[in-house]
Amino acid sequence: MGKRIISQARGHGSLTYQARKRAFIYKIKYPTHVGEAEIINIIHSAAHSAPLLKVKAGSEIFYNPAFNGAEVGQKIIVSTDTIAVGNIVMLKKIPEGTEIYNIENNPGDGGKMIRSAGSRAILTKQLEHNKVLILMPNKKEISVSGDCRASLGVIAGDGRILKPFIKAGKKWFKMKARNKLWPRTSAIKMNAIDHPFGSGRGKRIKSKIAKRNAPPGARVGHIRPRRTGWVR
Repeated sequence: MGKRIISQARGHGSLTYQARKRAFIYKIKYPTHVGEAEIINIIHSAAHSAPLLKVKAGSEIFYNPAFNGAEVGQKIIVSTDTIAVGNIVMLKKIPEGTEIYNIENNPGDGGKMIRSAGSRAILTKQLEHNKVLILMPNKKEISVSGDCRASLGVIAGDGRILKPFIKAGKKWFKMKARNKLWPRTSAIKMNAIDHPFGSGRGKRIKSKIAKRNAPPGARVGHIRPRRTGWVR
């Protein structure tokens, strides 16, 4: 009798492989309030790489990734024409060349893009039909609706990945906080019971192309091509 391989066990969601839900207690979003807001705290969230701002806007409290230079007690402006670092503004009202982050993909979704520590995008051009062009960190340009909102500035926490972990224990706790499987073991180094690629004995090489209708535990390796061989 075999047993579930790691990908199957993680998909089943047992006590060993389950999401660390208490890490995701802070949800990033934008308020419906328009006008002045105050930063009441800067907090650490295990589920986010950047520190989060706890902001009070009218009677609402919301969380947003912190920008470089943010301070407790600082005032920011939400959904107006005021252009300053930390403000939340519609894309159609932001000048070209401005650094932005936490960009909405659709108006009102609360921000979905550019949310990791030290990242930022650049608004490059105002297009026709209420569209704007944004240069992403990977040098690709995307166009989104001008009614989407974004925060001005650069997210705090740049250089987070420059400091080495030094010890395996620190890396283990870091990955545990994000519910990541670590350390990752190469499939060919496993036993035959643990993975379809396990055990390198014998000269009969196993195919790395999974069958199209293979179950999740056996669907490992390369995606099955539509056809093989030369096109004649």
